[in-house]
Amino acid sequence: MALILNIETSTKNCSVSLADGINLLQLKEVNDGSYSHGEMLHVYIDEVIKKANKNLTDLDAIAVSKGPGSYTGLRIGVSAAKGLCYSLDIPLISVSTLASLASTLKVEKDAMIIPLLDARRMEVYSSIYDSNYHQIREIKAEIISENSFAKYLEKGKVYFLGDGADKCKGTIIHRNAIFLDDHFPSAKEMVYFSSQKFKYNDFEDVAYFEPFYLKDFIAIKSNK
Repeated sequence: MALILNIETSTKNCSVSLADGINLLQLKEVNDGSYSHGEMLHVYIDEVIKKANKNLTDLDAIAVSKGPGSYTGLRIGVSAAKGLCYSLDIPLISVSTLASLASTLKVEKDAMIIPLLDARRMEVYSSIYDSNYHQIREIKAEIISENSFAKYLEKGKVYFLGDGADKCKGTIIHRNAIFLDDHFPSAKEMVYFSSQKFKYNDFEDVAYFEPFYLKDFIAIKSNK
């Protein structure tokens, strides 16, 4: 089995896991409401490696959450992953942030899962998955209104989860809408996806890989 280091920095959760195939060996993460990735990511990488009694040279691949999500968070995670791949001469794997977020929840057969990541104001990044985690609608950046996801809500229960779910509660009013704001992307859920991609040699070009931002970064002028 492949020894893979998984890195998730697309939201405020700074998360690192080490897995042997689909077997989780170590997990270190903190979601304290602030972006501490720049200070903590490499500390967490070192910690999970040492706690598993492994060395960086034992790694077979690095997996990184590719987005969408925080521009700065994604840059930090991808830069760290690419640096490790270059220095260790091992492959880079990318994992969809929304797919791994959706997989944090098990739902009944006819229900749907809509992972939502905050994209500022009333906008979210979202996709739609069935109960078997098959993607049934592409990833979009969209402004939430009372009509958002209406056709899916008419079909049955829809679970909204992620840090964009809370802002939707007062806008999307439907008997089939269930909001869960305590779920967030984690390197723990990346394990299955990264092991499958390694199995089929589904690797990224380390030199040219970029995060999936979905929309351009816009700098906001400081009031100071």
